[in-house]
Amino acid sequence: MKKKKRKILWFSTFITMTASVLTTIFGFALTNRLMYIQKKDDDFILDRELKANRFDENWYNHVKKDEFTIDSPNGYPIKGILLQPCPTKNTVIICHGVTENKINSIKYARMFERLGFNSFVYDHRRHGESGGKTTSYGYYEKFDLDAVVKTVRSVIGEDAKLGIHGESMGAATMILYAGTVGNHVDFYISDCAFSDFEELLRHIVKNSTRINPDIPIHLADFFIRFRDGYRFKHLTPKEAVKNIKKPMLFIHSIPDTFIPCKMTEEMYELKKGPKALKLFEMGAHAQSFNENPREYEETVREFLEKYILRF
Repeated sequence: MKKKKRKILWFSTFITMTASVLTTIFGFALTNRLMYIQKKDDDFILDRELKANRFDENWYNHVKKDEFTIDSPNGYPIKGILLQPCPTKNTVIICHGVTENKINSIKYARMFERLGFNSFVYDHRRHGESGGKTTSYGYYEKFDLDAVVKTVRSVIGEDAKLGIHGESMGAATMILYAGTVGNHVDFYISDCAFSDFEELLRHIVKNSTRINPDIPIHLADFFIRFRDGYRFKHLTPKEAVKNIKKPMLFIHSIPDTFIPCKMTEEMYELKKGPKALKLFEMGAHAQSFNENPREYEETVREFLEKYILRF
């Protein structure tokens, strides 16, 4: 009888240990996919933008520009470039999306040039030429953006107009920065930001697998806390946007299946003070400008003329 009990105890212990090991392996695998998300190759991005005529190499080589290395408060260098094609101090900081780099931001820099603004483009942590070991979807990136804002403001002066344009994760980073860290710029343009990272993950899991998202998301949230120092609840731009008083333009494409358009609509409703919303009929995720360049630019122009350039 005692021998039988020992076998049951041993078997129970074995099952518990095996389950713990498998859970740990699964948790590490999930968080690895988030923390070390596969980035697009820098040469691929450059080639793509050249072929699409969104990156003018001749313009880039001859435009007045200054390269910056900014010390991140998180302990690594942030690489950026101040592009100065216009005889003005008014500037827009452009935040690219996850897996991209600052070359993807040049198309917006050319748009803002036509609208009378210079631009500062930079690589987020773990992207392009910047340092940083992990991608945190806005958690650490918002502190980097704060350092970028302070640097650019010190260069252009307090009297110049300063705005931020963000795309996808860059837009979420911008909102988290403006709503929780600082609100030291004059306007914001959010293009296809997520409103709640956990909700976004649930949406992705439901649309790409048949499994219930609860267990993998809870596991990922638990492991990301210990591996990278934050929780998914810290990535909720829909809460941060409530604190933003400066003018904000929200942009999204209705066909976007990666980050649902309803997330932008939700944040637009929560935003207090001056705001505008533009939803495009054409464009997949982060393709609003690529698919609707003229209408996109006119939307930004109208927003700037209404809230910024009239002062």
